Amino acid sequence: MAIGIFDSGLGGLTVLDGVAGRLPDQAFLYYADHAHAPYGVRDANDIFHLTEAAVHDMWSRGCDLVVLACNTASAAALRRMQEAGVPTGKRVLGVFVPLIEALTERQWGDNSPPREVAVQHVALFATPATVASRAFQRELAFRAIGVDVEAQACGGLVDAIEEGDMILAEALVRSHVEALRRKMPHPQAAVLGCTHYPLMQDVFQAALGPDVRVYSQAGIVAESLADYLARYPGMTGSGKANQYLTTGDPGRVSDNATRFLRRRLEFQAA
Repeated sequence: MAIGIFDSGLGGLTVLDGVAGRLPDQAFLYYADHAHAPYGVRDANDIFHLTEAAVHDMWSRGCDLVVLACNTASAAALRRMQEAGVPTGKRVLGVFVPLIEALTERQWGDNSPPREVAVQHVALFATPATVASRAFQRELAFRAIGVDVEAQACGGLVDAIEEGDMILAEALVRSHVEALRRKMPHPQAAVLGCTHYPLMQDVFQAALGPDVRVYSQAGIVAESLADYLARYPGMTGSGKANQYLTTGDPGRVSDNATRFLRRRLEFQAA
């Protein structure tokens, strides 16, 4: 039917915008678990079980390929789901690996040993659960050596963005950047490790300064997904229109999503 895009809330819409722009003829099903959001403050087992249930629901709706457009779910659930075994004909992908491949200048599927890369000092901004998982550092270590990663848990930022409180969100970004700089005064690159954060990318960039390259996921994931579908054309869906589902209140979520993206989106109950 469609390719599934999953997130605990609205952040994955930034990824959906990127992939829909790159693949304009592809239909997508966006699925948000607002009933249990935010995931970033939950423990790893909780995140795994919630993500697993949502992905199985999406598979049952005809989404043979599901992208976890949620860094917290990708960090806490993806590897565990894959190791447990994915049903024949189904796939689940995350958003961490494409970002790390871009950071380390590796092509998709490059399984050569880790090597030195140009960027040696990386700031990671993410949810508390993503930071606690250390999934970013683990995946990075498979591909690069000698990279110093300093992670900053950005408590409260997802909630502020979801509620549309941009004044609070901007203040939180500046506070979290200041906290990061006390630990790593001169990062070369910054990774926005949550799909909500691209909406604040200009604020992150201004706080970090022009010499820090800020990596965001929408465009990177879009190119990676396009490459994946070129390799596995059987995973493309046959639907013609995008759908938006939420486990929360569809009316409230629709209003927040409209404010989030500045265009009208209509969510239905999952």
